[in-house]
Amino acid sequence: MRSHKFLLFLKVIVLSVFFGSNSYAEDTIQLSEEHINSLAITLGKLVVAKQLPVLNAPAKVVIPAAYEYLMSASQAGLITKLNAAVGDNVKKGQVLAQLNSPSLLSMQRLYLKALTDLQLNLLSYQRDKKLWDEGVIAERRWQETSSQYNAFVYEANELKQLLEISGMTASEIDHLSKTRQLTSQLSLHAPISGVVIERSGVVGERVDILAPIYRVANLDELWVEIDVPHERLGRITVGDQVLIDNTPISAEIKQIGQSVNPENQTVQVRAKIIGKQSTVRTGQTINTQIIERIETQAFKVPNTAIAQHEGNAFIFVRNKEGFKVSPIKVIGQQTDESIVKGNFVGNEAIAIKGAVALKAQWLGLGSPE
Repeated sequence: MRSHKFLLFLKVIVLSVFFGSNSYAEDTIQLSEEHINSLAITLGKLVVAKQLPVLNAPAKVVIPAAYEYLMSASQAGLITKLNAAVGDNVKKGQVLAQLNSPSLLSMQRLYLKALTDLQLNLLSYQRDKKLWDEGVIAERRWQETSSQYNAFVYEANELKQLLEISGMTASEIDHLSKTRQLTSQLSLHAPISGVVIERSGVVGERVDILAPIYRVANLDELWVEIDVPHERLGRITVGDQVLIDNTPISAEIKQIGQSVNPENQTVQVRAKIIGKQSTVRTGQTINTQIIERIETQAFKVPNTAIAQHEGNAFIFVRNKEGFKVSPIKVIGQQTDESIVKGNFVGNEAIAIKGAVALKAQWLGLGSPE
């Protein structure tokens, strides 16, 4: 009875050694060149990977706040002309709209009256200044004259600035000062060079003060806003790269939000698109992939090169005898490729096709003949 148990124990040990040796990652599969060709094995090189996919997420293309301007009616009036349509390229200072504004007439009249009063008071100011310099008048009289003159100056400057706020340019105000001709025509000028992305006004429409007419934006710089689940933020940092699906465009994360959206428990991450972005449009919803930099050595291999066994991953490295079974750790995956780490130099040739056949040979399920 004892001898029977001892023989059974020896049999278990022998079997475990035999099959255990097949599962070690450092095993070598001995194959001839002819057999390798018969298994249709394709060789490829390890590719150094410097970036690791973190997550895929939808995003929206937006215009930075500093690059977008809303043109509104600076005075109430009637729209008489619109010179641009949505999508038009405009230059800074270009007249985009004209309004007929009665209130503008009142402001111009007050400004011209202030200029007249200032010019009349200037004579008294110059006269008293000369008398003061000659010591003819008392200091109090000179102070009263100076104070009165400064009050007229302030009033004229205030009314001039109000005309500028109303939409009149410096040249238009200067023309008004010289000709003394009032006009109710108010021109709205493009604040920047850019593209008209929205038009709110209609010719013949009466609008109130500050009513929106146009929205103009400089599209030389665009951003993407990505809603990232807050539990995934630990792997995202400022400076990480963002890839935009189906385009050659990439972006760089510039800002990570500090608040969580209570409706979907996401945090908004903003990334600046790098270079030209002619293939995306503002307002467009896109699919993105956030990429982080890999600080340690890693390699990119096709998914077809990876074999799984007992919960571990392996690739097959070509050597003189045939192939060496090398263990790997998969740290990231893309559509057809995986990012892996392992004990590699980097110039190894690996089986990128035929891994299933090699696994069978390794586990003793195939025959080298």
